[in-house]
Amino acid sequence: MANIEVGEVFTISDDNNEELEVEVLGVMTIDDTDYVAVGFVEDIRQENDEDIDIFFLKVDDDGDFSAIESDEEFDKVSAAFDEMMDEEMEDE
Repeated sequence: MANIEVGEVFTISDDNNEELEVEVLGVMTIDDTDYVAVGFVEDIRQENDEDIDIFFLKVDDDGDFSAIESDEEFDKVSAAFDEMMDEEMEDE
């Protein structure tokens, strides 16, 4: 993976070309493909008990991010990240 680390903040553009800051919440490689879980910085920095929206992005060989295209791929990545987070919580 192109040195993407948990806690890293970067800017992405949405469908309307509006720039949004996101923070990396997790990184994982599944079937030789790199993925990151990100959340909006604004949501993460707010100190409240509301759920944070988490998005999964695919990382290509050049380190660029793209959306996950299929429901099957999203489900696989989401389940793997959930499992990873559960394991981290057990280790604490």
